[in-house]
Amino acid sequence: MFRSLTALGLACIAFHAAPLPAQSVVDGGVVAAMDRWLAAAQKRAPGTWGVVVADDQGEVLWSINGAQPMTPASTVKLLTTGFARTVVGGDARRATRVLGTGGVNPATGTWEGRWALELNGDPTLERPDRAGPTLRALAEQLRAIGVRKLVGPLALTTLAGEPAASYPAAWSPRHRGRAFAPPIGPVTLNENLVAFTILPGSRAGETPRIGAGAPRGAARLVTMKASTVAGTRNRLVVRQVGSGWTITGSIGTRAAARRYAYTAPDPVAVVEAAWAQAVADVGIEWTRVPSISSPTPVERRVLAEVVSASFDSIAHEVNSRSLNIGAELLLLWGGGADRPAARLEAHVRAVTGIDHGIRLVDGSGLSDDDRVTPFAFAAYLARFPRTPAGRDFPLLLPANGSGTLRRLANGLPEAGVVRAKTGSLANVSTLVGYLGRPGGMLVVAAMYNGPRTGDARLAQWELFRTLGADGVVIPPEPDVAVESFGGP
Repeated sequence: MFRSLTALGLACIAFHAAPLPAQSVVDGGVVAAMDRWLAAAQKRAPGTWGVVVADDQGEVLWSINGAQPMTPASTVKLLTTGFARTVVGGDARRATRVLGTGGVNPATGTWEGRWALELNGDPTLERPDRAGPTLRALAEQLRAIGVRKLVGPLALTTLAGEPAASYPAAWSPRHRGRAFAPPIGPVTLNENLVAFTILPGSRAGETPRIGAGAPRGAARLVTMKASTVAGTRNRLVVRQVGSGWTITGSIGTRAAARRYAYTAPDPVAVVEAAWAQAVADVGIEWTRVPSISSPTPVERRVLAEVVSASFDSIAHEVNSRSLNIGAELLLLWGGGADRPAARLEAHVRAVTGIDHGIRLVDGSGLSDDDRVTPFAFAAYLARFPRTPAGRDFPLLLPANGSGTLRRLANGLPEAGVVRAKTGSLANVSTLVGYLGRPGGMLVVAAMYNGPRTGDARLAQWELFRTLGADGVVIPPEPDVAVESFGGP
């Protein structure tokens, strides 16, 4: 006899070496389809499979290895989304501000007093290629109140923790320096990535030009020691030196422009370069003489402010792009600077009622040490939407055919039948989410740990296509009473 995930949650769930029997299945087609799918999946991708299919009330329809703790990879992001949304709310926004004490000298336009830039980990701040607020907008507000000159070093502050960014200890060192694993913290611009373009001079002997950068002002971090030569060959050499980059070698007069992209080795230096560019763009002179007093205002007055899009908008982008820095910043937003992953784990245990097989050490799933059981995922997917913070939760995940589900465009009736999150690491392929059916949503947790991750992903796509062949679009939830399952 099937038991609900609620009943399974508080007990030590027995390990299922084979699919559950078929009696009491709400949709009689699920078990037969899953049995056929499993046989093909295990042949295609040998390894450890943990799969649970349940209805939207948490009643298990089919499972294998449901109580097996497994590495979840980026599917952790949907748990982080639910946790942070519970704490801050779907309409919350992240602010970036200029704070100050003192005033503008009307004769010179100089800000006389202390000032500081407050950064709070907005993952959308200063992204030239994507939507989000900019430092230039802050500078324009300063100019609007009469500021024409700033004096003193750039002071950084934040509402919580240290105004810095660093590599998370929970992440493997092998990821350091890769674009998907930049430094994490309140000091974040352009997702803590830096890019710049190098173009040849107009004739041989001229210094190559530094073109568009991201964030704007990134060119200030580049020291050019290369030369332009005749021809089409590019022999530039880019080396990181301190907080920036030094370029040597040569580039031909007829060579194509080259764009270089890196994780920010020193996010504070990136902010300083971008701020210098922002104030220069609006005609504010910045004289960086040493400060003679405490740089952070004691009595803070907001001189300028920009805000992010809503939490829900950011969360949808984070899940659709599987953006690691975005997920970690959502975790800090909801959990604060002190042990936020422990708060995330406690939230998941509270919502699911399951104590076994849940270990979370980061908010993105990039750590090899995260563990979640398929039962826990299915329980969370079923129960969280019925909490006060869970309204329309499935819509915060990408739909089939978009984002990380773009390869699930075919084989389903239309976009929106599936709302799910993928996860990928070495030896990990996971796919967890919702599937719309005429009789109500299914929740599906399909987890694979083994060497054939590419084949496992194809099998997971096939699983959702099989169960969703007659699927329907997952709609927004109607106004209904919600149930509280405990706080974070």
